[in-house]
Amino acid sequence: MFDIPKKAHNNALNYGYFFMSLTQTIHAKTTVSMTDLRRNPSKIMEIAGDLPVAVLNHNKPEAYLLSAKAYEALLDLIDDVSLIKTIQARKGGKTVKVKLEEL
Repeated sequence: MFDIPKKAHNNALNYGYFFMSLTQTIHAKTTVSMTDLRRNPSKIMEIAGDLPVAVLNHNKPEAYLLSAKAYEALLDLIDDVSLIKTIQARKGGKTVKVKLEEL
């Protein structure tokens, strides 16, 4: 958190103030408020294309909006990572030689 002298911290508590992180990472180049999204969601999707949009509520990310194409690509990546983990787990295990003609 912050390095706050004890006296200043106690004064802040006495006055009802609280300290929170001043920054929050937004994982999108495009942002939209909840209000603007409610007003015209199709226009927001048109502008965003296949890039993610951070939906802000009181200037903090509340959700991320993805096109169907971007969501499907994300699912494909997750599936690929799962397959890679399976391959690595089986690496060096027992192998069986087969001929294509036998299949």
